[in-house]
Amino acid sequence: MKPKQIIIGVIIVICVGLGVFALIKMRGSGGDDESSDENVPSIIPVQVGALKRMTLHQYLNAYGVIEAAPATIGQPAAGGILAAPQAGVVARVNVIAGQTVSKGDVLVELDSPSATYNYAKQEVGRQQQLFKQQNTSLKNVQDAEAQLASLQVVAPVSGIVTELNAKPGQAVDVNTPVAEVIDMDHLAVSARIPSAQAGDLQTGQEVQLSTETPVTASLSFVSPRVSSDDGTVAIWASLPMGTALKPGDFVQFRIVTATHTNCLAAPAESVVTDDDGNSTVALVSGNQATQTNVVAGFREDDWVEVSAPGLKEGDSVVTVGAYGLPDTTQIKIVNSSDDSATNSPDAQ
Repeated sequence: MKPKQIIIGVIIVICVGLGVFALIKMRGSGGDDESSDENVPSIIPVQVGALKRMTLHQYLNAYGVIEAAPATIGQPAAGGILAAPQAGVVARVNVIAGQTVSKGDVLVELDSPSATYNYAKQEVGRQQQLFKQQNTSLKNVQDAEAQLASLQVVAPVSGIVTELNAKPGQAVDVNTPVAEVIDMDHLAVSARIPSAQAGDLQTGQEVQLSTETPVTASLSFVSPRVSSDDGTVAIWASLPMGTALKPGDFVQFRIVTATHTNCLAAPAESVVTDDDGNSTVALVSGNQATQTNVVAGFREDDWVEVSAPGLKEGDSVVTVGAYGLPDTTQIKIVNSSDDSATNSPDAQ
């Protein structure tokens, strides 16, 4: 090999070596920069809210049906479905559906195999006249009145005829629904509650109906008996007069089962609960947020009752950005506590 070729090969090897050295040096310098960047703490933008003192409620949510109010002490049932006192044939119908009637009005007249309505009515008049003349006994008068009563369907309350199922010539018996009369000023919402949820129910508790115009009532009855068919408990609440609700309406409502006054509450979005049921809030101090374990209580609207040592009214907690926030984090607040949610149930 010629000396000239040897010299050129040596030069090439030296150049390649210098290039590799420079490349390694550059990569080393780049790695140091990345390490420096990784050591710079991340600053996370968040929104915050403030802890407040307020009154929170615990609710039982349910669905029910509007119907005539059942009987209570001193108040008769507000109507219902009426049947014939005995088997017979409809002789005359004196009302129409939707008609307003008074208590005692005769809605339907019947004929029976033993007497017609007209005969029974005339017999009552005859016996009463004879009794005035002392020509018959009181028992005869009462028997005649009882026979007439067995041949008529009478309105038990003043109200509206909501259903009418009788026609002249129709055969009916004691199991045939003939008519329905309801006092529209005395309605109730009735429901069946799973027995496992009914333990906190007591008469007198507030009932809030979620209707177009909200209605507030009071729980009137909680059955002491659990149904063997479906394991539920019957309840009902009397409604105030003047509502726009109608019998048969299906409504959603909630019962206030407990109230906590002057409790510490946090915006709901600030309370993060893990798979084990443990709850935390990210407590803000300066530009740092620290995860703090709390005991969560009642939740109402956008607020959750919280308690933990050291927590106090006015403390700032992370709201937007709270989920997945590391234990101790540098943060940048992009709102103020004054911007936090103010839709509180009963702020103290």
